[in-house]
Amino acid sequence: MGILRTKSVEAINRDVAGGDGDGESRGLKKTLTTRDLVGFGVGIVIGTGIFTLTGIQAKENAGPAVVISFLVAGLVSMLAAVCYAELASSVPTAGSAYTYAYATLGEVFAWIIGWDLVLEFALGAAVVARSWSGYLADLFELPKSLFTEDASVNIGAVALVLVLGIIAAVGVKESARVTNTLVLVKVAISVFIIVVGAFFVTKANLVPFVPKSTPSDEKVSTLSQPLLQWIGGFEPASFGVAGIFTAAAVVFFAYTGFEAVANLSEETRNPARDIPRALLIVLGLCTTLYVLVAFVVTGMQKYTDLDVSAPIAKAFDANDASWAGTLIAIAAVAGLTSVTLVDIIAMSRIGFALGRDGLLPQAVAKSHPRFGTPFRFTIGTTIFVAILAGLVPLSDLSEMVSIGTLFAFLVVSIAVPVLRRTKPDLKRPFRVPLSPVVPIISALACIYLMTNLVVETWLRFLVWLVLGLIIYLVYGRRHARLAGGDKGAEAGAITS
Repeated sequence: MGILRTKSVEAINRDVAGGDGDGESRGLKKTLTTRDLVGFGVGIVIGTGIFTLTGIQAKENAGPAVVISFLVAGLVSMLAAVCYAELASSVPTAGSAYTYAYATLGEVFAWIIGWDLVLEFALGAAVVARSWSGYLADLFELPKSLFTEDASVNIGAVALVLVLGIIAAVGVKESARVTNTLVLVKVAISVFIIVVGAFFVTKANLVPFVPKSTPSDEKVSTLSQPLLQWIGGFEPASFGVAGIFTAAAVVFFAYTGFEAVANLSEETRNPARDIPRALLIVLGLCTTLYVLVAFVVTGMQKYTDLDVSAPIAKAFDANDASWAGTLIAIAAVAGLTSVTLVDIIAMSRIGFALGRDGLLPQAVAKSHPRFGTPFRFTIGTTIFVAILAGLVPLSDLSEMVSIGTLFAFLVVSIAVPVLRRTKPDLKRPFRVPLSPVVPIISALACIYLMTNLVVETWLRFLVWLVLGLIIYLVYGRRHARLAGGDKGAEAGAITS
């Protein structure tokens, strides 16, 4: 079937090198180093998760054991990261999981992953932009009618997206400079929270560390139950061991986006060395910060008393240290700025890869002759995200971002052993240890966390995938370069 045709690694590498001799450059400018990649990675990972999800999940599902939830989510991310590292170092190209699926599982699966990643980064950028606007309004006492969820059009969110979109379109190196500066600010504030907050930690607040599982007092509808709970017919409950994993599935949102580092492999000077190194540094650093911040916050204030909207600031308030709130707000504004920027960059690279392969109009896949970026798609992405951020309340869709990311991680984990089998001679500067055991464990862990997300999230996700599949069948399948006899894309391709 044509929908299962795959794109050869040789064809992918030709695209990265700059085309197939037809005069059109299909490659991107290589300017990034390990430091830049770490900046992008930390810039997108440390965001709303550390400032909001800690309090919500500690209070509703895990108690102080939310520390374990962050650790579990971090370990699953690390398993996926080593799979990304092998593929990104072997096939350094824009598109990451989308391109890896195209080389291993087939075109229709690649499209589904690309469509899924568009959802992840678009929603992520819009949600974070609205959160940024709210923090900014609180910090500078700006009018709520323009900068908060009460606004009919969130002017602050729209302005942020437009400014960052211009930065992303002008050049990835310029974006890296902005991101690196913001990362230094929020990492410094995160360390400040840990160091200063540690003086207010008391043992009484951490006991019991794993609260006893208790039946839910509220009547929970089928759509609001975790899928695993619904399938097993379990009674809705909070806390206990199940609560830890439910919280882990939600706080996984805090780790989403690190795969943006793999998306930038085509623009990296030495991807074979820099991509694996950057991925491991980013996840190691962010997991450490998340776990320590979660421990400090739940140790500063009893989990039952945590504020779900601003848990860190309110925990300092509860300990007569409200002066720290201003610094935390500054960190939130800096952190959310960098998350939005990297989301826009990552989304534009996915669209660039889809256009280059003909699954979207190929005009979007032309890199700018001066800036060396996918200029057209970046501008289009910016306008789309600005509309979402300005008009649509998306704060309740963090689970959608989580399920989209876990699905992408699942495909990447499967792609590693598949590509090992179909391309045993491919040069792999970085190799996943104990393959296929580690990729299989990674895939199973992703599936398990996905089943801990609520039924409603699964239904929304399936609707999005069905919509994407319709677009593929109507347009992408017929216009793909592999379908049109493009020799540059076809050579060496495996069709089935």
